[in-house]
Amino acid sequence: MQNTYGITRTLLLITSVLLSACGGGVPPTSAPQDKLAEVVDRGRLIIATDPDYPPQSELVPDAARTANTKCVSTEYTANELTGFDVDVAVEIARRLGLEACFVSPTWTQLTSGSWDDHWDISVGSMAITPERLQLLYFTQPYYMAPAALLIHKDNTIFTQPNQLSGKRIGVCAGCTYEYYLQGSLKMPGQTIDFDVKDAVIVAYDTEIPALDDLALGDGVRLDAVLTGQPLGQSMIASGMPVRQLDGPMFTEYLAAAIDKKSSKDPLPLVRRVTQMIQDMHGDGTLLRLSQQYYGLDFTTAASQFDIKTLGQLPGD
Repeated sequence: MQNTYGITRTLLLITSVLLSACGGGVPPTSAPQDKLAEVVDRGRLIIATDPDYPPQSELVPDAARTANTKCVSTEYTANELTGFDVDVAVEIARRLGLEACFVSPTWTQLTSGSWDDHWDISVGSMAITPERLQLLYFTQPYYMAPAALLIHKDNTIFTQPNQLSGKRIGVCAGCTYEYYLQGSLKMPGQTIDFDVKDAVIVAYDTEIPALDDLALGDGVRLDAVLTGQPLGQSMIASGMPVRQLDGPMFTEYLAAAIDKKSSKDPLPLVRRVTQMIQDMHGDGTLLRLSQQYYGLDFTTAASQFDIKTLGQLPGD
């Protein structure tokens, strides 16, 4: 009697081999090939920002986490933070169709690049500088900030920035304001006059504690603080006893940043977010947020910045 079981088994094996050879089997699910595809596949955008840098970004006391969130336990949900940078980041995520989740690495970790894919993007008022362009891609700037010198409101001596040469000035460590006082700052498209020379630099993690020290009294701990005008104006409006000297020291263009060493190609994400920020300029979203948090327009000049002059992307 013919062994029909054996014949059937042999036919099945042959059919399987032929299907495999011809690609007729079910193909395996392919992993996302670039950073944009990766975040879309994940369903959430992991954003680095500062949890204590009002009015740009700060934690909301006793805030409840977003219900049914995709954010993991080590990430903040959008409900837990507030501020200009936070709202910009949430809007970017929304336009990507993703949930915004936040982490808070140190400033040095952000500006040094090589993020090891721990977060996807920084939306934290980072200025575009030639040094950072070596490590990070920048999007279209979402706002512009003049750098301002703040002194105690009771001071009657200082009327011009150069009078603060040799004085104690508080700045954030490793930021553009410290580089200005060191005389080493370079900004794309700008010629910078270093009016303040040989300052005694007092560095802080951020400008917030520096401003707190300045508010203690004229010359008690500091003679001045160098910071962005948006933050300075916000502190003045809140009642802090400081005032601004006339004239910006230089101008910063603040943009979202993405690590050049992402494990997946970051360029599609850079291009998509750049287009979104340009759209947010065009439809008035960024102007509305600037007026909401600062009472001033810090965005129109940023909309006119020609991102192609940075030469960071193929085809620029």
